[in-house]
Amino acid sequence: MENLPKDYFVTSQQFTKNTHRDEYPAINPSSEPLSQAGKVIVITGASKGLGRLGFAASFARASPRGIVIVGRNLERLKATAKEIRDINPEVDVLAVAADLDDPNSVTALWDKVKARFDTADVLVNNAGSFAPAANVADVKPDVWWSDFQTNVRGTFLVTQGFLELLGSQKKGNIINMSTSAALSVFPGLSSYSISKFAVIQLQAYVAAEYPNVTAVTLHPGIVKTDMTIDAFMPFADDTAQLVGGVGVWLATEQAKFLSGRYISANWDVEDLVARKDEIQSQNLLTAGLFGKFGKEQFD
Repeated sequence: MENLPKDYFVTSQQFTKNTHRDEYPAINPSSEPLSQAGKVIVITGASKGLGRLGFAASFARASPRGIVIVGRNLERLKATAKEIRDINPEVDVLAVAADLDDPNSVTALWDKVKARFDTADVLVNNAGSFAPAANVADVKPDVWWSDFQTNVRGTFLVTQGFLELLGSQKKGNIINMSTSAALSVFPGLSSYSISKFAVIQLQAYVAAEYPNVTAVTLHPGIVKTDMTIDAFMPFADDTAQLVGGVGVWLATEQAKFLSGRYISANWDVEDLVARKDEIQSQNLLTAGLFGKFGKEQFD
């Protein structure tokens, strides 16, 4: 990939006329249209990376009632909590150390959320893992499966708890982090790619089964984090602020038409809104099988 232009993964996957690699006015979390006033936001994987620098910081700027930050390392979560309070001292911050692979730990998480806030409005499933690159025949089964433990099982358990807390009537939003690699083949990345494809389909099921929930899968572009492998570093010019701002936008009514769908943080949200009718009528931005199907074509 050394000969590809730095914006290759933006332009080759471009769906909107305009694209972005940093925050822009339509996704400014401090703007009135993106206000999260009165809401409770739950962010997993919030001790570092996009959870901390993107989602926690951006949602803090949107002035919610409370932010719940979840991760394995409580000390790092405390640092994230301080950063949220520095941005917006009015936000009630709850830091919860949890193992998202463990149903009991996830249950305890939602018990703490309910005790503190009674409810939650937005879930950002940001926690994820990225197993070392290896071809299918060479990787150890436990290493290959580790991505499914966090990316699929963990996302499922947290989502299930959120849905139970939300109930069947109260509106809510789920933002699932995935990747364009889920829809492509990069040799050596099968566990990460396939596990993230499962996330795309999980949120499609949530959207179909729970009309009160807007569930969208977000590809963050390529941001420099500790999960970014060397091969993608030359392309990693997207900012955490871009991803966080799009996340806040997805938690508004403006994004309801995208429920059950996949988007990239690089795509212009106003351009997406302009294509709303087309997206819905043609069922765009969903995973599917390419081909011409139906008995009538052979008649």
